[in-house]
Amino acid sequence: MFSTGQWVFAALFLLVFIVIIIRSYRKDKELHARNYKGVAWVGIVFTIFIVMLLIIKYILKD
Repeated sequence: MFSTGQWVFAALFLLVFIVIIIRSYRKDKELHARNYKGVAWVGIVFTIFIVMLLIIKYILKD
């Protein structure tokens, strides 16, 4: 299905891509901690809202 060269290219591409993503994340980690302090609360509230909608849906389904 795939040649050996294609497998080697895919493996090297994946390895380099992962390394670049990790380096970028480490570089921007401090900046993100400073700029996105309240994001966790927004995620929690959004999750609670979705759960409440699902509960209402199943209650009104009957």
